[in-house]
Amino acid sequence: MHTPAWLERLMPHAVRMVDQSLRDLFVSDPDRIGASTLQVGPVHACFARQRIDAAAQAALLDLARERDIKAAFTALHDGAPVNRSEQRPALHVALRSSLGRTAVAKAAHAQARETFHAMGRLVDALRASDVTDLINIGIGGSDLGPRLALDALRDVDAGRFRVHFLSTADGHAVSRLLGELDPAKTAAILVSKSFGTQETLLNGQAVRDWLGADERLYAVTANTDRAAAFGIVPGRTLPMWDWVGGRYSLWSAVGFVVAAALGLDVFERLLAGAAAMDEHVLHAPVESNLAIRHALVAVWNRNAMGHDTHAVLPYDERLARLPAYLQQLVMESLGKSVTQDGRPVGCGTSPVIWGGAGTDVQHSFFQALHQGTDVVPMDFIGTVRVEGGYQDLHRAQMSNLLAQSEAFANGTPSDDPQKAYAGNRPSSVILLDDLSPESLGALLAMYEHSVYAQATIWGINPFDQWGVELGKTLASGLMEALVDPMKAVGDPVTRLLIERIRAGG
Repeated sequence: MHTPAWLERLMPHAVRMVDQSLRDLFVSDPDRIGASTLQVGPVHACFARQRIDAAAQAALLDLARERDIKAAFTALHDGAPVNRSEQRPALHVALRSSLGRTAVAKAAHAQARETFHAMGRLVDALRASDVTDLINIGIGGSDLGPRLALDALRDVDAGRFRVHFLSTADGHAVSRLLGELDPAKTAAILVSKSFGTQETLLNGQAVRDWLGADERLYAVTANTDRAAAFGIVPGRTLPMWDWVGGRYSLWSAVGFVVAAALGLDVFERLLAGAAAMDEHVLHAPVESNLAIRHALVAVWNRNAMGHDTHAVLPYDERLARLPAYLQQLVMESLGKSVTQDGRPVGCGTSPVIWGGAGTDVQHSFFQALHQGTDVVPMDFIGTVRVEGGYQDLHRAQMSNLLAQSEAFANGTPSDDPQKAYAGNRPSSVILLDDLSPESLGALLAMYEHSVYAQATIWGINPFDQWGVELGKTLASGLMEALVDPMKAVGDPVTRLLIERIRAGG
């Protein structure tokens, strides 16, 4: 594997950092905290506990300028075909902001606003009806984003409906859910960009048959003809477009269930928070650009320091689904081994993203993070303010966030090796002023732009996902083989397993 020239220039800095402790870095650089801290709207980020000294930081900023990340952000907003393998723009930013200067970008934003108002009319009618329960049927980006938003923002609005999610094709889950609901007071939203996703259509068919009334079925899709053929009543389908990838689609009509449950105004505030981060990312210089700084830290840890996993640790139970959301965003976007022009990328790309919420995970996997053999970079995420009572519990959460991030950085020696903490475990701390629609939108948009900046450095396409398609293609043929003994498909191992499944059926 040929190492990229930019990475070769970083390696002397990485070698120097091997023998540097974080404690010593703070002693040698009195300005370290100020130089490593950024505040953008409601998002405060501190990178001071990353194993990056001033010289390494300067080299990383030079890398961002060399790779022209600012121009890449401009191209993204202007609707250039940044998704080169599919010859498409990636205009999820147009769903929430009007920063693009080209006719393509302006047209996309106009379409998004038209759909927003159409969604508002459906939301008003739904909230005025006697429906009590909503089922969102979708998988991947059609599920993870809405689930996260509803969990995170459930305190902003009491919620007009009880919301349920069906993602994977699981007969037990469908049977259990439908057994708890009244079909006369339930509506369902099928969310699928292609309207050909196997899991969504199977679940949708089961729910449609159970409802017995098509007027309480809605769809969000780029394939309106398929939705109509499925039986969605005209006027109850909201569009998507091929220039919005699933993992970037929360800001579109995919957020219909969020707008219906919490109100259109809450959903618009979510968009506004993301739009504010878009504006920052587009206009802020490299050295004070939050998404670029976050991306440079990620590239440094993955390539210069050789860490192949990354933990996301939200110290707020409402953000418990954030690690799963970021697993798709990061790993589906950055899980590529060739550049946009088909050459081997020459270095590691996506780390494995994992994590969990709050003090729960301190009692599960933190032992390995503190004293295990692998160093795992971390993002600690907390909220400064919470509304309501039990402020002592919130202070306990935040004290644990502060204590753990300090302990990982500094460690502590001991004469007993089993009680010694090595320290030097890198982490960033991201604090939200509060968990509002605006701050959640800003946080998610920051991660989106960080992913794009990392992809720009590596020269890969973060907007396609060809690796997802092969298994889906094989599954359609194998499903037939599970019920038809005459079908002989798959390799020898698959055929043996098919026989075992048939025998137990």
